[in-house]
Amino acid sequence: MTLIEHFRELRSRLFRASLAVVVGFGVGFWLSDYVFELLKQPYCDLPGILEPDGGCPMTQLGPADGFLLKLKIALWVGLIVSGPVWLYQLWAFIAPGLHKHERGYAYAFVAIAAPLFTGGAVLAYFVVEKGLLFLLQSGVTGLDTQLEVTRYISFVTSLILLFGVAFLFPLLALMLNVVGITSGKRLLSWWRIAVFAFFLFAAVVTPTPDPFGMTILALALSVLYFMAVGVALLNDKRRGRGKSLYEGLDDDQVSPLDLGDAEPVTAGSRVGASEPVTASGPVSASGPIEPIEPVRPTPIERRFDDMT
Repeated sequence: MTLIEHFRELRSRLFRASLAVVVGFGVGFWLSDYVFELLKQPYCDLPGILEPDGGCPMTQLGPADGFLLKLKIALWVGLIVSGPVWLYQLWAFIAPGLHKHERGYAYAFVAIAAPLFTGGAVLAYFVVEKGLLFLLQSGVTGLDTQLEVTRYISFVTSLILLFGVAFLFPLLALMLNVVGITSGKRLLSWWRIAVFAFFLFAAVVTPTPDPFGMTILALALSVLYFMAVGVALLNDKRRGRGKSLYEGLDDDQVSPLDLGDAEPVTAGSRVGASEPVTASGPVSASGPIEPIEPVRPTPIERRFDDMT
C-alpha cells in the first residue's frame, strides 16, 4: 500500500470509530440517570445521609452543572459501550504490520487486561464507601453535610480509573518475561522493591488521605505481582530458560569454552614467493615438464594515512 492509501484507510477507520462513539454517546445519554444513581449509591449508604422520604440530596453550585455532568457521564458510558468497535478499528489498522507471534501477544494482552481493569474498577467502587466514611467522620463538618455533585462524581470516577489502570502494572511485568527481556527469577528477586513501589505509588496517587484505599490498592497490586511472577516461572520452565551455557554468568565475566577433542593448530612451513611451483601429480613420459612461473602477489595499494 502507498502512503496515500494508508492515510485513506486511517481516515476510514477513524470515521467508523467516531460513528460508533456517537452511537454509544446516545446510549449513554439514555442510561446516564441510572449510572448516576449507581455512582451516588456509596454516598447514600452512609449513615445519616438518607432523608425520611428516602432521598439522597446533593448540592449543585451552578445552573448548568447538572446538564454538563449528564453529558460527561454519557460520554464515559458511550466510550465503554462502543469500546469493542473502536478498539477493533484500531486493531485492524495496526495488525497488518505485525508478525504472527506479535499478534498473538496482543490478543493475550487484551484478553487479560480487560478483566484486570474491570476488577480494579469494581474494587474501587467498594473502596469509595469506606473512604467517604473516614473522610466525613474525620472532618469538622461530620456526616451531617451535603457534597457537591460534580466534585463527588469526579472523585469516584478518578478513583475507578486509577484502580483499573493500576491493575495493569503486573501484566506489564509478565509481558516483559514473555518477550524475553527478564526472567521469572529476576522478577522474584525484585519483590521487596516491587512491594515498596506499590505502597509508595498507592500513597501518592490515591486521591483520599485515608489508609483504606491506599492499603487495599497496594495489597491487591502485590498479590497480582506474585501471581505474575508465578506465571513467569512456569513460562521459563516451559521454554527451558536457565539451562543455557551462559546462565548465571555476570556481564563482565568470561564465558567458558568447551573445546572437547579439538586438535591444536600449529604454524606451517613458509613458502617463499620466489620459489618455482611445479606439478605434484604423476610425471608423463613424453618429456620434461616446463617449470611454471611463480605467482607473485599483487602489490597492495597503500593508503595515504600509511605513508610515513
